[in-house]
Amino acid sequence: QTDASGHNDYVYITALVQCLKLNINESPFWANWGIPAQQSVVQQIFPDFYVALIQQRFSPYFAALTINKIASPSPTYAINIVTNQGVQMAMSVPV
Repeated sequence: QTDASGHNDYVYITALVQCLKLNINESPFWANWGIPAQQSVVQQIFPDFYVALIQQRFSPYFAALTINKIASPSPTYAINIVTNQGVQMAMSVPV
């Protein structure tokens, strides 16, 4: 939810994680928002291009946003966020 002072940072964090979990063409409203996770697993290619697009789309909503690939056999990305209020957050998201 939007906090009492009107900031939507946590709403955008939730949307960012959901977008990384979303398969491409899965949403009827945002068909190009997601990553081809199933195709990436079958082809053994990490979806770095689509993750970079997601980072570009969400970076205007934060003071800083970086998404980096973690060395693992399954596609997992480390997300580091600095909100507009200066709160630093770090998480890893398997896609």
